[in-house]
Amino acid sequence: MECRITVLCENTVTAPGFLGEHGFSAYIETGGDTILFDTGQGFSLVQNSLRLQKDLKRVSQLVLSHGHYDHTGGLIPFLGARGPCRVAAHPDVFSERFVMMPAPGGGERPMSIGMPWPRAWLATRGAQFEWHRDFTEIAPGVFITGEVPRKTLFELGSPRFVVARDGGWEPDPFLDDFSMILKTSRGLVVVLGCAHAGVVNILNHAMEKTGDRRIHAVLGGTHLGLSPDPQLDPTIRALKDLDIQVLAVSHCTGQKPVARLAAEFGGRFAFGSVGFALEV
Repeated sequence: MECRITVLCENTVTAPGFLGEHGFSAYIETGGDTILFDTGQGFSLVQNSLRLQKDLKRVSQLVLSHGHYDHTGGLIPFLGARGPCRVAAHPDVFSERFVMMPAPGGGERPMSIGMPWPRAWLATRGAQFEWHRDFTEIAPGVFITGEVPRKTLFELGSPRFVVARDGGWEPDPFLDDFSMILKTSRGLVVVLGCAHAGVVNILNHAMEKTGDRRIHAVLGGTHLGLSPDPQLDPTIRALKDLDIQVLAVSHCTGQKPVARLAAEFGGRFAFGSVGFALEV
């Protein structure tokens, strides 16, 4: 299978006429299917799609990586441009999510960062939700990871991301953290939303489920920018062991990890900003 993946929404832009925002969205063309992965916050999706000549009306289905505002906020603009559309997601995508932020005078306070739209509101605008928990083929040669087992010892994530439970706060389990996998003649192409499950966990899961040990390309957010510092070194070692040919990071990877990854991977590194296209 051949594919082309174009970044529509991302934090940074490298050419005039594009809009940047804290968020992520990718337009995936496989020949037979066109899939939108995430929608960003909603400020730039339609504008950037027009600028890049990526027709949102051609999208056959939308996949949501998880229920944070910077990946789901563009649902209303997308449905306005596309009309009714299938939406693949985990049932937890509508869970209330928070991040603990510094409070004035000391301490921390929760800030809501979950899905900004009620499910009923989205349904009336044409969102046709299809719920998934397991590894699933959603189009020929195109898969969603489903719930990713946490097996590595070093991918602990950030304790700042929480959910409310029993009158207190607990770490968000991020069961809805989905990535996409495309099987190509060169190996697997893995598209990440934020990789809350851990990028190495996700890649190991992709190889196990597909039976293909070749990771050709990884594109998207790795969340290394908001993860504990000790997570970076073992992540880089594991990624090097996989012999990835294209590592195009985006969004939540963070400036310092980006600089380190660029130095470590050299010509195999790319920054997946708005307009970046990967063709396999």
